[in-house]
Amino acid sequence: MLFKIASIAALASSIAAHMDMTEPCSRFSPYCATRPPLPAGILDYDYSIDNPIPYNGSVFKSEIQWTKPVASWTAGQPVTIKFRPGGAAHSGGHCQFAISYDNGKTAAVVHKVMKHCFFNGPSNSNVADVLEYTFDLPADIPASSNAQFIWIWNNAIGNRELYTGIADITIANSGGSKSYTGKSAIYPNHEGYGSIPEFNGNYNTGLSLFENAPNVVVSPGSSAAPPPVPEYSSSAPQSSAEHNFEATATKNFAERNFYPLSEPIHTSTDSACTHGELQCISGNSGYRRCVWGVWNFIACGAGTACVQTSTNAIVCARV
Repeated sequence: MLFKIASIAALASSIAAHMDMTEPCSRFSPYCATRPPLPAGILDYDYSIDNPIPYNGSVFKSEIQWTKPVASWTAGQPVTIKFRPGGAAHSGGHCQFAISYDNGKTAAVVHKVMKHCFFNGPSNSNVADVLEYTFDLPADIPASSNAQFIWIWNNAIGNRELYTGIADITIANSGGSKSYTGKSAIYPNHEGYGSIPEFNGNYNTGLSLFENAPNVVVSPGSSAAPPPVPEYSSSAPQSSAEHNFEATATKNFAERNFYPLSEPIHTSTDSACTHGELQCISGNSGYRRCVWGVWNFIACGAGTACVQTSTNAIVCARV
């Protein structure tokens, strides 16, 4: 049977269009203005980069690094983080920005935007007001040619979800700092970290989780185990019709087959398109997504069909 989509449409979003980090460029995102070549063994860019992270398993879409760093930063200097426009911003929520030196096993928070991430205050909108944040890196963050920058977001309204991005960067520091101590990055709505309830207008919801996070020491070459998770509730997010649909759709996206598109090719039979535009293809066996003026064709997984829920929202639903 075809899963009903009315509940997702009511949220004015789908798993095909959420927020994602484009500067520094998240691993294997196709939506960054510039990006390194794909590493060996990775056949395509991740066109589901803006999907929520599954409840268990890795907290990142990929643990494989870019072939070269996507940004070079300096301790004590300002950095700017940018996000792709057009994604569902779910009325804001809590964002963490962290630095790691061991591919995300341990990560120390260097900046937070609590309550109203992507907005200037309380909002019922699904369209972000804020698409970039600038802040100073700590002056004592150690230098490294192999560091990772991590973005983590828990949305205010809608399904209880977790979104992350991880980018490979270099950091310069002439001061000789060997380590940095800060609050450990945490991943609410993921197994072991508990679930932050839907805010329902109370933007203080879940703040205690971040305030009570343990300190962690990060340093280049470190392979220390992450600190113990504080005694948060470890229960899974509450089930709902919307959550069940999105979990199913996320599985469908994970199972789908990508056409090999290391570098998208614009053919003479293609029509011009607007970046981010989505369309189901004939027969609903997949869909096409416009990336910087080039149509990219993507197949739905076996046993699924493309369903267009709105102009900028598509899911591959099980049939």
